[in-house]
Amino acid sequence: MSQGKVTSAEVAARAGVSQSAVSRVFTPGASASAKTVAKVRKAAEELGYRPNVLARAMVSGRSRIIGLVVAYLENQFYPIALELLSNALQARGYHILIFTAPNSTDGVDGVLQDLMDYQVDAIIAASVSMSSDLSARAQAQGIPVVLFNRSQNDVGVSNVTSANRLGGRKVAEFLLAGGHERIAHIAGWQGSSTGRDRQAGFMEVLEQAGQKPFAIVDGMYKRDVAKSCATRLVAGETRPDAIFVGNDHMAFAVIDAVREAGLTPGRDISIVGFDDVPLASWGAYDLTTLRQPVNRMVESTVNLILGQIESGLADPQEIEIEGQLILRGSARIPEGWTS
Repeated sequence: MSQGKVTSAEVAARAGVSQSAVSRVFTPGASASAKTVAKVRKAAEELGYRPNVLARAMVSGRSRIIGLVVAYLENQFYPIALELLSNALQARGYHILIFTAPNSTDGVDGVLQDLMDYQVDAIIAASVSMSSDLSARAQAQGIPVVLFNRSQNDVGVSNVTSANRLGGRKVAEFLLAGGHERIAHIAGWQGSSTGRDRQAGFMEVLEQAGQKPFAIVDGMYKRDVAKSCATRLVAGETRPDAIFVGNDHMAFAVIDAVREAGLTPGRDISIVGFDDVPLASWGAYDLTTLRQPVNRMVESTVNLILGQIESGLADPQEIEIEGQLILRGSARIPEGWTS
């Protein structure tokens, strides 16, 4: 074995193939025969060779790395989505570089600029917003950007979401059909499109039915805030008979608060969430919720981002995917309703 870093030329000599054959073996998507792959990988293992991905990126102009920025991972929906995104991109020969950012435009812009400095091929921004100035800089550098689970019509980038407004409408229709008359809403953060759209759809149906909400409060997508809100709502002499919560992460805290007040979810107060994370189906919570179609959202995001990488920047697309209301024990189920 040679001293110092092993080169592709040494691997080629050991395997008895050309240096370009070694390059093809270690380039995702490149063509090489099974026999050549076996010989090159055997030689590489014997010599301790590792391909220099960054050097290859400088030559090819492609890093095959997708930058992904997310605001927080406490909400179960995002670790699931990130795992699916990573697996789907790896299956297409790409990897992800994850950065976390504060949920503010200035903070996100700084992180996104850092990602561009890493020479990523594209950026997926999950649950965060970006400025139009940074969008223009990304476009000028030929870096596609897709917003995942967040829409933003003013920055000229594509976005993929569930049909949040329609989801809010479905929840309101379900609760009204169940005969509820004092319906409260602990909303998602109103600085986000998801929180605003779910609330807007919910309110549209209540207004059409001539019913005013019992209360509307911003839960900020935070468990402690949502629990505090729920505790206050159920403490009075008159309390809501149903609560629509802007996501499951907050809804679990609301269920805890309702139980701590000596009440039973689904009997005394119907509780409905939004996301359908795995914990929602556990017997401890048995949460009725609007399922975000995360698999289809991820598939659309990957197809969109890789299509832009391979075909060049395209006009922004807005993709909304309808989700299903999943009925469980935390809410009264109207006669005749099924998931």
